[in-house]
Amino acid sequence: MAELKDILYKVHLRSVHGSTTVEVKDLQIDSRHVKAGTCFIAVKGVSVDGHAYIAKAVEQGAAAIICEQLPEQLSDAVTYVQVANSAEAAGYMANEFFGNVTTQMKVVGVTGTNGKTTIATLLYKLFSGLGYRCGLISTVQYHVGGKVYPSTHTTPDVINLNSLLKEMYDAGCTYVFMECSSHAIHQHRITGIHFTGALFSNITHDHLDYHKTFDEYIKVKKSFFDGLGKDAFAISNKDDKRGEVMLQNTKARKLYYGLKNLADFKGKILENSLTGLQMMVNNDEVHFRLIGEFNAYNLLAVYGAAVSMGEDKHKVLQVLSSITGAEGRFEYIISRNHLILGIIDYAHTPDALENVLGTIKKLRRGHEQIIAVVGCGGDRDKTKRPVMGEVACELSDKVIFTSDNPRSEDPLEILADMEYGLSSAARRKFISIADRKEAIKTAVSLAKNEDIILIAGKGHEKYQEIKGIKYPFDDKQVLEQMFELLER
Repeated sequence: MAELKDILYKVHLRSVHGSTTVEVKDLQIDSRHVKAGTCFIAVKGVSVDGHAYIAKAVEQGAAAIICEQLPEQLSDAVTYVQVANSAEAAGYMANEFFGNVTTQMKVVGVTGTNGKTTIATLLYKLFSGLGYRCGLISTVQYHVGGKVYPSTHTTPDVINLNSLLKEMYDAGCTYVFMECSSHAIHQHRITGIHFTGALFSNITHDHLDYHKTFDEYIKVKKSFFDGLGKDAFAISNKDDKRGEVMLQNTKARKLYYGLKNLADFKGKILENSLTGLQMMVNNDEVHFRLIGEFNAYNLLAVYGAAVSMGEDKHKVLQVLSSITGAEGRFEYIISRNHLILGIIDYAHTPDALENVLGTIKKLRRGHEQIIAVVGCGGDRDKTKRPVMGEVACELSDKVIFTSDNPRSEDPLEILADMEYGLSSAARRKFISIADRKEAIKTAVSLAKNEDIILIAGKGHEKYQEIKGIKYPFDDKQVLEQMFELLER
């Protein structure tokens, strides 16, 4: 509970109608959860405008309303605060309401197109291994000390996020590692949070259904670093062509990692095999359990963050060498009879798919064929679908296009988008099977001894979303079942 005036600190006010000394018992951006004493913040969302629900919130007992446009009729029993930006106000207010706890913990944000989940998860595992009590907010799971919650979004909504951070603080967490999606940055879900540091992985074609242009997508990611304080650190990928642009205007201490260019945290791959990565990290030679060049970048980012926060570099490398990555990120199983290698990966962008298939090509000894099972999500950026199809066909021996959360769209239309514009060489490599289970079964039946099957797109997800319903579906579980069923 707090007085309204105390949680309006930092909010850009336009007008106030009523008393700001009113007690606020709860904050909500969803009118369905409003009760007596709630402060309802009317946020303009992508599909729903909270301003349309102000009257309902008042009827349900709201003590205060925060909005960009005042309703025509004001209730004498309610305080109305007009603000410049409701979403931004929600960020600052939630931070204050839940005790401004991020100033008392070290919070590190990770943004970029690919690698966010692995970097955040590795940081959580590393600092837990170094003896700290940590929190993790990722696409896969939320960890609060020893407790684990299933994730609902890459970055939760502003109220739930700040409530979760307060729970982490109360549980004794001293470090929090969180993914910061472009949606969350743009929608002010992380506004008001005090970041000790931030990391940039890379930026490639994604989310253009939301951001409309690639330039806008870059600007949103960059704004995260622009907002850091001078007491923070900012670490970027020197090998990404936008790596330096991201830190151009930040007040934070700038640091870089990379494999190809001179950087503060420089790596060199000595060996990349199914047993892991042998690398030089600055002047130290280390073996890591993770596989692939993309994971070499992830490890360098994590190493850089730990050293930037004062950890001993040798102890950091020692712990990092023993830990595994995130669920559904280059996770593999080997069939019992035919030694077929099955890889499950979240790759759902052209760049991520290219990275994973490129890694697989480097791992094979020469005779194995690569069979890729690939889909594209419905109600998402359609322009990447033919690119995904082309990448899959170019870097695989055989490809099966299939469903991957079609949502409200017809799966056959998504598959047609993936097939559109394929070269004649690519067309000879693929078949389309809309049923994902059948697609995985077909891949297993096509595989011979020691072949490699990649099942891309869903990774850790345990469902298929079709027409608003989430049906249970686990790529890894289905692959294991097919190995058994077909006696592979």
